[in-house]
Amino acid sequence: MQTFRIWDVNQKIFYMRNNQLIAGYLQGPNTKLEEKIDVVPIEPDGLFLGLHEGKLCLACVKSGDEIQLRLEAVNITDLSKNKEQNKRFTFIRSNSGPTTSFESAACPGWLLCTALEADQPVSLTNKPKEALTRFYFQQEQ
Repeated sequence: MQTFRIWDVNQKIFYMRNNQLIAGYLQGPNTKLEEKIDVVPIEPDGLFLGLHEGKLCLACVKSGDEIQLRLEAVNITDLSKNKEQNKRFTFIRSNSGPTTSFESAACPGWLLCTALEADQPVSLTNKPKEALTRFYFQQEQ
C-alpha cells in the first residue's frame, strides 16, 4: 500500500466532515485535517483508493438511476482477492501532464470530482465540464 496526497487543480484538499469526504481550503492548524489517500495498484492502470490506513475505500455505487461515490468500511488489502466482485472500488488512473484523473471501472465515463465551490463533498460526474476532475496526486515520501 502506498500513501498519496491529493488536491484538485483549484488547490482544494480532501478532508473528512460528518463521515463524508469533502474538498476545501485548509489553513493553519486545520491543515492537519488533510486526508491522505491509500492506494493499492492493480494492473494495468487500475487502483483502489482508501482512507484511514485503507480501512475506508472509495466505491462507485449505482442506486436506481443515480451513480454515487461512497466510502465503504472494507480493508483495501482484501479487495484484490476478488477483482471482479470489487470492480466498484476500482478506479482507472489517467495522467495528463502534472495532473491525474480517476475514472470508475464499474461506471465507465464517471470521474472522481470536486465541486467548483469549496467545502462540498467529493463525488462522481459524467459531465467533466461542470466539475473539477483533474487532481494533483503526489506520493508521500
